[in-house]
Amino acid sequence: MRLKAVGLALGAALTAMACGDDDGADPGGAVDAAGDAPDGGASSADTGAGGPGWQALDDLPTGPVQETAVVALDGRLYIIGGIDGGLATRAEVLVYDVSSGQWDRAADAAPSLPIPIHHANASVVDGAIYITGALLGNFDPIGNVWSWRPGDPEWADGTSMPLGSERGAAAVGVVDGLIVVAGGLGVPTGSSVDTVSTYDPVSGEWDDAPPELPARLDHGTGQTVDGVLYVIGGRTDGTDGNSAAVFAYVEGAWQERAPMPTARGGIAAGVLDGKIAVVGGEGNDDAASGVFAQAELYDPAADQWSALPDMRTPRHGMGAASVDGALYVPGGADREAFGAVATHELLRIR
Repeated sequence: MRLKAVGLALGAALTAMACGDDDGADPGGAVDAAGDAPDGGASSADTGAGGPGWQALDDLPTGPVQETAVVALDGRLYIIGGIDGGLATRAEVLVYDVSSGQWDRAADAAPSLPIPIHHANASVVDGAIYITGALLGNFDPIGNVWSWRPGDPEWADGTSMPLGSERGAAAVGVVDGLIVVAGGLGVPTGSSVDTVSTYDPVSGEWDDAPPELPARLDHGTGQTVDGVLYVIGGRTDGTDGNSAAVFAYVEGAWQERAPMPTARGGIAAGVLDGKIAVVGGEGNDDAASGVFAQAELYDPAADQWSALPDMRTPRHGMGAASVDGALYVPGGADREAFGAVATHELLRIR
């Protein structure tokens, strides 16, 4: 979500949406009856289970939500927090079972977070989900750390981020058992940062010794392949400065790699067959919706990018996670800033 737009119009948007006002703007990402994406470029048709391309799945059971974090653990997707269609911040954690293709509505499937948050920095380490910083409803950053393991009755507190380093909307990855939190929206509220911190889940200690990112970035993605964290895309200062940069964290230093073909922030990504699929995003001046339909694949071994089929439903502000060779992309928004949807789709590359 572009904070320039939010900062100018958040109060008005909250009032308008709470009152049910609709200015009639084209959401721009919806696929029409012919299977075309009017504003986002070509959209691939459903290909059926197991085939390459995009496939529609059952919508989120609780309705539209954007600015979530998404992780995969033991064949399940966990959709964490977010902002719903009424602009309320959520504490709920939704659970999707990949093998059955069903949403788990049981109350004990995953407990709600201690407080409502969005743009959470989420990761999985040794069978547990970790939240290491996030944003509150007013976009103020917090440094709270929580962890949860399937079967636990509630989220456990960890060591909060050091004072002054609190942030959400960061790129996150796990390297050698440490959670790396790179960039994000931090202090003051709405400011991009180049801070890089690591959290040790075993000792509960934070380390701010890692070198800073080469640029201040938020709303990018962090993906780990063969022990290397790749920070891809994002924006600067939460505004229009879309980035195509790719930085690899190798042996304690940042290395610049081949840039992403389409500069964008608000993206989602996951690892498929050792490659990183990056989908969607926000800040597209060539689309009425302001949303990108592009899906692109990065091969770290070759340091090369290639095109994938455009998103079936172009979106931004969503998380994604890969399970068994498919990238699952639940929720998000189909127009710039606020426009949450309940859409859930997957992408296969083979």
